[in-house]
Amino acid sequence: MSHRPVLLASTLALLFASPVDAKAPKLPLDPRATPWESLEDLVDPELQAELVRIVEADPRRRTLVRRKQLAIGVIDLREQDEIRFARINGRVPLYAASMAKLGVLLAAEEAIEDGVLTDTPEVRKDLNDMIRISSNSAATRMIDRVGLDRIEASVRRWGLYDETRGGGLWVGKRYGRSQDRRGDPVANLSHGANVVQVCRFYYLLATGRLVSRATSGRMLQDLVNPGLHHKFVASLDASAPNAQVYRKSGTFREWHSDSVLVWGDTWRRYVLVAMVQDSKGEQILRELVPKIEAVLKPEAVAPRK
Repeated sequence: MSHRPVLLASTLALLFASPVDAKAPKLPLDPRATPWESLEDLVDPELQAELVRIVEADPRRRTLVRRKQLAIGVIDLREQDEIRFARINGRVPLYAASMAKLGVLLAAEEAIEDGVLTDTPEVRKDLNDMIRISSNSAATRMIDRVGLDRIEASVRRWGLYDETRGGGLWVGKRYGRSQDRRGDPVANLSHGANVVQVCRFYYLLATGRLVSRATSGRMLQDLVNPGLHHKFVASLDASAPNAQVYRKSGTFREWHSDSVLVWGDTWRRYVLVAMVQDSKGEQILRELVPKIEAVLKPEAVAPRK
């Protein structure tokens, strides 16, 4: 019996396999010989047009964007030399609820690296609970440990808050009743963000440039395997059960936000951030994932004739 048809099929499969169908490199990504570009220098016209199309295709999304009550940012990380970014209402400050805990995480991990905060089992548990199950009591204990001044200094130091560019990540009070409230200078939000700066957080993190490579690695471990399965994660549970998901979300009344770094073994390597003020916000965010993935997924390679 001839094995030539089998060998031919195997050869064709190798020839026409998509170049992105490879095992995902480990995060944070290895340093490159050329400098990493700033995120806003990576805006891609094609991806931007597709993001606009997704918004315009749905009357509710379209209305919310025009009212500046919906903001979306996406980074395509499939190719290190061709990273693509797109955003809508990218610099619009919105109430972020628990998603602003990313600022607490940054300040705490930076304090650990600087030797200001000791990395005890209690601290590690609070960081884990603050991120994975969004514990407000754990977040408040972390805020008390590092202080609001240090949190503000950290987000400013790493370019994640800039009042000349729409603000960004901001933590101005404990999570719970507190007399000490510091509204951010742009929108007077106690827990705020805009999607560009949250995308920047994940971009720096994925490339090992947030504080340091070692600290970026620790923060990735803090964010992986979310404990709450709603919004983006509810969709990803169905579409990408084997992908690594690094995530922080937030909900308060009609304000809903979510942010994920999705890291799979094929084309599914991206950052998605969205914030919405709407009573149906959870469903709006959940429905975004398949729309974005349809844009990011490469077309199948057609066999040669």
